[in-house]
Amino acid sequence: MSDLEIRPAAPSDIPAIVAMLAHDPLGEQRESPDDLAPYEAAFERLAADPNQYPTVAVRDNRVVGTLQLTVIPGLSRRGATRAVIEAVRVHADERGSGLGTQLIEWAIAESRRQGCQLVQLTSDISRADAHRFYERLGFTASHVGFKLQL
Repeated sequence: MSDLEIRPAAPSDIPAIVAMLAHDPLGEQRESPDDLAPYEAAFERLAADPNQYPTVAVRDNRVVGTLQLTVIPGLSRRGATRAVIEAVRVHADERGSGLGTQLIEWAIAESRRQGCQLVQLTSDISRADAHRFYERLGFTASHVGFKLQL
């Protein structure tokens, strides 16, 4: 297997990222890979924000994984800066290869490099396999999350 490159996402990566977001039971209900315009607009907003790190994993010139890392300065925890990991996806062909672990380890290392004291993420309550994966990597299910659809 060839080397893996983890790098900042580029606009040309958007179709591959959206395809991965849409390729699961939850994503197929909320993503629209046939209409990339909203994703392109969102990517422009991300690119303009220095605290956003849309990221891809590339193997053999093919995007095989993605996540978004957000760095958030704060007042709580004695002014701690935290990182939030979102939208973690691994291409179906790569699941079980260790790619997900590599992506999360990259995000943790980048969070440290950015001076973060805490890394957090949420995972849909239905994703039991993902919960075991994150716990294996040292994350703890310490909070209850709430969302309000607007």
